[in-house]
Amino acid sequence: MLKICKRFSAFALALSIAAAGLASEAVAQQVGSVTGRLVPRYVSLKTDRVNLREGPSKDHPTKWVFQRAGLPVEITAEFETWRKIRDSEGAEGWVLHSLLSGRRTALVGPGKEGQTFFLYARPNLKSDYVAKLQSGVIGNIRTCDGEWCRIEGEGFDGYIRQVELWGVYPNEKVE
Repeated sequence: MLKICKRFSAFALALSIAAAGLASEAVAQQVGSVTGRLVPRYVSLKTDRVNLREGPSKDHPTKWVFQRAGLPVEITAEFETWRKIRDSEGAEGWVLHSLLSGRRTALVGPGKEGQTFFLYARPNLKSDYVAKLQSGVIGNIRTCDGEWCRIEGEGFDGYIRQVELWGVYPNEKVE
């Protein structure tokens, strides 16, 4: 009887792992119940003052106030006119959809305060660099090929390795 239980437990564990793998694939391809667009997805803050609330209504208390227009955030859920978002530091809450923009932006080197990142003339480490960007700089995403993104902002325009950005998924292509 003990051997049967061990085999059953191993089989049940294997089924659980397989089901979890299928579930994670399903999550990666979900669409929002309101917009029909992919969730999760990156957008940016439209204004300099955005209240992050505990729940999807103005009746819920404000947890945080974002004060940086253009900051990339990730939409993780939708409910009526509200979007649940996450920032680069993992803070989550609800905001009105009208305070979000579909404009794609990226944060350079999040969590690497004080570090400098090179922006290149072409998508190649051997290319000349055109700027040095501090961590925390926000750039507008122009294109990404899965390895490199062309970003621009006030006083800069060039290519940076995609892994050095928050606001674009690994291997994501943006045209």
